[in-house]
Amino acid sequence: QMQLAESGGGLVQPGGSLRLSCAASGFTLEKYAVGWFRQAPGKSREGVACIESDDDMTYIARSVKGRFIISRADAKTTVTLFMNNLKPEDTAVYYCAADRLCSWTRNLEDHEYWGQGAQVTVSS
Repeated sequence: QMQLAESGGGLVQPGGSLRLSCAASGFTLEKYAVGWFRQAPGKSREGVACIESDDDMTYIARSVKGRFIISRADAKTTVTLFMNNLKPEDTAVYYCAADRLCSWTRNLEDHEYWGQGAQVTVSS
């Protein structure tokens, strides 16, 4: 069965850091662009970061620029979202999704694959 799974969420204090990982089963993640999206309670889902498949070019949303980094790891079998200097407004369910190209306008469910999400809570 081909699917994505996020891991690494949890509770962190403001100013802290977390690392989210996205891993694929049943297919090779290296061949796909992978994006991270998040949805906070009562808010629309937003894209926060994406990494292309061919040249690993990355895109970071303005709301998290300078704090979040996306990269491939483990011989490109996973994609990691490094989240630093976390703020309470970063609290959300974070999803990873894979498709041929990065896109800020593609809905999560319109990606070829997407995960079930990981909760990130930033609170003191």
